Amino acid sequence: MVDATQISDQRLIKGARARATIARHAADVASAEGLTGLSLGKLATDLGVSKSGVATLFGSKENLQLAAVQAAREVFIEHVVTPARSEPAGMPRLRALVDRWFDYIGEPVMPGGCFRVATTVEFDSRTGPVRDAIDADRRDWFTLLEREIRRAQEDGHLAGRDAHSLAFQLDAVVAAANTGARIGDETALATARAIVDDLLAETPTSSV
Repeated sequence: MVDATQISDQRLIKGARARATIARHAADVASAEGLTGLSLGKLATDLGVSKSGVATLFGSKENLQLAAVQAAREVFIEHVVTPARSEPAGMPRLRALVDRWFDYIGEPVMPGGCFRVATTVEFDSRTGPVRDAIDADRRDWFTLLEREIRRAQEDGHLAGRDAHSLAFQLDAVVAAANTGARIGDETALATARAIVDDLLAETPTSSV
């Protein structure tokens, strides 16, 4: 006799896997076409599942957008944050975070490059849960950068630099590189890397 609890658990696992697959694909699509362009029907067609099945898993377009934001966050952590954690705290880890971010957009993990850059621009003037989720993710990224900058300063690096200002500059430069790379500027990544090298030098040669 089949245990009803076991069947229920298997259905939950299957549903969770389907939800994760759809959310990940939604993040890919949104990185290039925007979160507002997400469609339950298009995702269903792309993945060969029923629209009603997608609707059952997410309930609304907003819930799908929120799931896409979370999926993109997890991808960023996997490709940028987690590998950098193997480096010593401070300057080595800060360097690794920025280098991994360059790699993340140089040979883009997502079709549209950096999801955060694309969706921040899309939702910066809006209100609501999706905008709040994007903002929270951005704040977490800044907090991480600022923490490693301060740890670097504790070790005698980047003396006299304001941690938030430096984090802002690093974020702005790599975001600009992402935009340039997506639009076809072949100099964008190299230019941005040179600017970052200057920003992280003990004595910057120019101001950004």
